[in-house]
This record gives sequence, C-alpha cells and structure tokens, in this order.
Amino acid sequence: MHSTEISHSMEIEAASARIKTGMDTTSADRDYHCRVHEVELQTHDPDEPKEPRNDVTLTWEDVWVMVSNKSKGVKPILQGVTGYAQPGELLAIMGPSGCGKSTLLDALAGRLSSNTRQTGDVLVNGRKQALAYGTSAYVMQDDVLIATLTVREAVYYTAQLQLPDYMPISEKRERAETAIKEMGLQDAMDTRIGGWGTKGLSGGQKRRVSICLEIVTRPKLLFLDEPTSGLDSAASYYVMSRIASLGERDGIRRTIIASIHQPSSEVFQLFHNLCLLSSGRTVYFGPASAATEFFTLNGYPCPTLQNPSDHFLKTINKDFDVDIEQGATGKISTEEVINTLVKSYRSSPNCQVVLGEVAKINKQGHGAPAKGGSHAKFLTQCLVLTRRSSVNMSRDRGYYWLRLAVYIIVAFGLGTIYSNIGSTYSSIQARGSFLVFVASFLTFMAIGGFPSFVEDMKVFARERLNGHYGTGAFMIANTLSSIPYLLLISLIPGAIAYYLTGLQRGWEHFLFFVAVLFTCMMLVESLMMTVASIVPTFLMGIITGAGIQALMILGGGFFRLPNDLPLLIWKYPLYYIAFHRYAYEGLFKNEFKGLKFPSQPGYKTPFISGDQILTEFWQMNMEYTKWVDLVVLIGMVILYRVMFWAIVKGTEVVKPAMVGCTSLTPEQTKQVLVNPSDNSVHGDD
Repeated sequence: MHSTEISHSMEIEAASARIKTGMDTTSADRDYHCRVHEVELQTHDPDEPKEPRNDVTLTWEDVWVMVSNKSKGVKPILQGVTGYAQPGELLAIMGPSGCGKSTLLDALAGRLSSNTRQTGDVLVNGRKQALAYGTSAYVMQDDVLIATLTVREAVYYTAQLQLPDYMPISEKRERAETAIKEMGLQDAMDTRIGGWGTKGLSGGQKRRVSICLEIVTRPKLLFLDEPTSGLDSAASYYVMSRIASLGERDGIRRTIIASIHQPSSEVFQLFHNLCLLSSGRTVYFGPASAATEFFTLNGYPCPTLQNPSDHFLKTINKDFDVDIEQGATGKISTEEVINTLVKSYRSSPNCQVVLGEVAKINKQGHGAPAKGGSHAKFLTQCLVLTRRSSVNMSRDRGYYWLRLAVYIIVAFGLGTIYSNIGSTYSSIQARGSFLVFVASFLTFMAIGGFPSFVEDMKVFARERLNGHYGTGAFMIANTLSSIPYLLLISLIPGAIAYYLTGLQRGWEHFLFFVAVLFTCMMLVESLMMTVASIVPTFLMGIITGAGIQALMILGGGFFRLPNDLPLLIWKYPLYYIAFHRYAYEGLFKNEFKGLKFPSQPGYKTPFISGDQILTEFWQMNMEYTKWVDLVVLIGMVILYRVMFWAIVKGTEVVKPAMVGCTSLTPEQTKQVLVNPSDNSVHGDD
C-alpha cells in the first residue's frame, strides 16, 4: 500500500473514532466517517466466503406505525424510523412519554396490537422472516410472577416448559442456575418472590427474575420494555449493568434492545447506541457517547455536570411546551426545537452513516436465517404446569385454605340449624331448604378464589404471548391441580353438614351428595374461568360471575317452581341451562327417594312417599335418575372449560380480523405517509 493510502486510511479511522467516542469533531471528520461506510459497501465481495454465525442482527428501514379508531381517526405513532441493532451491543430507545418507544419495540418484536398498521421493512440477518421461538425473548414492563414460588423454582419450572424434552433434566437445572447467576440472584435462590401481603424480593430483584425467565433459552435477541421502571437509581444501575453484561457472555453474543424513559448518567454510559424519539420521529440515532456532541452542534449544549439523558428529554419533551432559550435570539417553542433537531439529523452525516450501516448489514447478511429452538412437548407442559399450579395453590392461603376454613364454619352452622331434622311433615321443607343452600350458596362461595385465579391468568397471558405454552396445557393443568383441593373442601364440610343434619343414612347417599357438591364447585370455577377470559379486571369478573349465578339460582326451579316460571327467558332457556336445576334435582332425588313422611290431616293417605313429594311438591322430572343429573353437571364443567379455551383461542384469531375490517385502508395509509398532519385523516384530534 502506498504511503498516501496509508495516511488516508489512518485519517479515516481517527475521524471515525472521534465520532464514536463523542470527541470534538469537524465536518471533515464526519465526511470521513461516511466515506468509511461507502468504501466498505463498494469493496465488499458478496461471494466472499463467510464463517457460519448464529448471531442475530436486526435492521429496520422507514418503519411507520399507524393506529386508527372511530373517534380520533388515523394517527401515526412512528414516522419513518430507521436503525439497526448488532450482536454484543445494547441499543437504548429513549424519549419522553408517548413518543413511541414501546411501539417501536413491539414493532421490532412483531408484537403490535391488532388495531395498528405497520409499513416499512424489519429484517433479521438481512432477511424478512418471523422471529422463531428461542431466537428472541421479550421482557415486559410489569413483573408478572407467581408470588409463592422461590427464585429457583420459578426459573426451573420455566426451563422445563421452554427447553425441549430431549435435553437432560440436569442440563435444564444447570441452565436455570446459570441464568440466576447471570442476573446476580444466587444469594436469593431460595427466597420466595413475594407479592401482595407477603414479603419477598425487592423491586430490582423481581425485575431480574423476569429477565431470568426469558434468558434460559439463551436467546440471541433480547427485547426489554422499560426494565428500570419503578426502580430507584441504584437498583436501575444494577439491573442495567446485568443486562449490558449479557451482550457477550460465555461465547454468546446477544443483540439487546431496551426502551428506557430517563436513565441516570451511570446507566447512560452502559449504552452502546442510542435511538432518541420524539412524537414518533427520530431525533438522533448513533453512538450514545456522541449524542451530546450532536445536540451541541445544533445549539443545545448539555450543561456541565448535568445528566445527558435529562438534558435530551427536557429539550424534546413538548408535553408541557416549555420554552427553550437559544442564545440571544429569544425563545422558541419546543415543537420548533424538535423540528429543528429532526431536520438536522436527517441531513447530518450521522443519518447517512446509519443508512449506510443498514444497507451494509442487509447486503452482507449473516449466513443462514435465524433458527429457533423447540420447547417441551404438550404432555410435559401439562405435567409441569400441574405441578407448578399445585405448589402455588398449596402455598397461597387465599386460594383454597381460607375457603376450607370458612366452609367448615358454615357447615357447622348448617348442621346446628338443621340438627336432627327428623322425618315430620315440616322436615320436607327443611330438607329442601338445606339442600338448596348447599347447591346454591356453598357453591356460590367458590367465587372467592377468583382473585387468585386472575393472578394466574396474568402469568398465563405473559407466558402464552412469549410462546412458552398454549391455552390447552394451561386449562388442563388448572383443572388437574384444583381437583384435590375441591375434593377436600367438598368432603370435610360436606360430611359435617350431612351427618349433623341427619339426612339419609348410607354411603351411597353421602358420596352422591359430596359428588354433586364437588361438581358444582368445579362448575362455578369453570364458569369464572370463562368470565375471566372476557372481562378485563377481577372486580368486574366477580360482579359478572355473581350476577350470572344469581339469575341461575332464581331460574333453578326452587324459589319459583318450574310450572310457575314465566315462559319467556326464565323457563326458556334459563331453567334448562342453569346448572342449579340439575343440582337441585340430583340432591332432592338422592334425599327423598325411599323416604316416607306423615301427611297433613285430610290427605287421602296417612303417609306421603318420597316420589310423590318430588313430583307433586317440588315438580321434579322423574323420567331419569339422579345419576343423569350428575352426568349433566359434569358435562357442563367440560363445556365451560372448552368455552374458556375457545374464547381465548378465538380472541387470537377473530379480534385481529374484526379490527382489520375497521382499520386503515391502503388509501388512508398512503395519505398518512404523504402528510402525517392531515386533519382529514386524523379526524377531530
């Protein structure tokens, strides 16, 4: 190489280093940096053999995301965003609230909601492909964890769910412990996570547990949505330092992308690259260390000893429209400042460097497409989830243990009120009232476990969205794990109430009584599962479930006999679909058949048989036996569980299709791309 070429090459490298390290630069420096990428693109030989790599590089070019609704029309959330993320580096997406940080993260991860429309290219290793399972992981902003599990248990159960069956148990356990150590949680392995009403881990430790749950598969691409949200500065730094250390560890190079609101100066120094957004537009993209220089060159220098991120957000946050001083020229609005910075970035060498880097990455690629892994088989998922759910239920006092205590107290109350009920004529009504209370109000109390189930649903929603397992495995596991506890609640209080009252003797009658009580409790839990899949909060769920059961009790055929029910709604269809009808019939047939009671004076016979009471007094259908009623109840349990599965699965398919019919048309999309501020497209907003 000639001496002039050597000198020219050294000068380019020096200029590039000054830009990347944030040192003082000149326009010539930035020109040289651009020329570096131009030379690399021109001299790259596409046929040059490359070593096979498993790294994942992500690029996105001219990405627009728009949301539409009937009241506000069409609104662009992201406007022509371009950037890249490379292995071994941490890219931070920053900006004020509502700037589109989480939207960009979701767009890159392929998790946008169904009411949005996305344009532009998001490429994985230079190819347009979906992120396969095991290739990427997504850590949500909220820590949705099972409070009763220890750190070791939580991570190990997740490893069993996510890792394939052919992997030995010892290796899965090692993976779990490695992930825990990577996050610095080895001293808290056997500490319960904790939650409402129970002590456990700190906020920073819970955030690291959430990260552990997603890195056991060793993904090459990691997304984190505001990992420092709700943490103090010390906890934020510790969490982010652990995240940054994942970039290159044990020979694995991870591509890490995190949205973050307002990091401390120590956390800011951990970032390799920075994407700064405002109102969905790119204000800056490039080395984090060079962002201060960019603002300085545009007339907004960062004051001495001030956190750079604080300065950036203060400058580009228009929520309060704070005026920014600009020398002696007076004051300008924040909107004007943002427009100035956006235009400056688009015409700057930094932007050209980014475009060149994106083109270079897309052209080079990384060999084969990013391949995903495989998770556990369906049967393994069911077994692991059943075991985990059983542990959670046994440790959560509010799930079943408190209900058992309350049921025992109520059972003693029932037994003492109806003690030695006898076989007089008045005992007919007393027996009916007792059985209806058991079938209606004891089962109604099963609603008390709904808040705990809602917490399980939150965990299920997170894990399902991340691809850990499906709806069927969750439904089966929840059913199997709840059976022992419901049997216990049915058997002990049932025996107390049954024998104190003095109902029909004989094991067959008692076991049928317990079977109906158990089935009704499971049916109520199945009903509440279905309700939970529809309503958004547990308070609304309790109100909805209570209302549904109240209507079923009224139409069950006791408070108003079947022949006296109004035909519209109450008789057809409520009387036939209310499970209370079949519970009443089964319990009444179980109790009254085979008994005789003395009749009232003036009755044609001195005694009344149980069959006469069932047909004449209670208007029961005697065309089938009590076992048919029990089978119908079991069928309803299955039906409600299948309805839960169908609603969850249907929501995944039907909701996007329905929203797609009312979302942006191609013409609206083009209009937004051409003129994002067009009021005719945006509506009244």
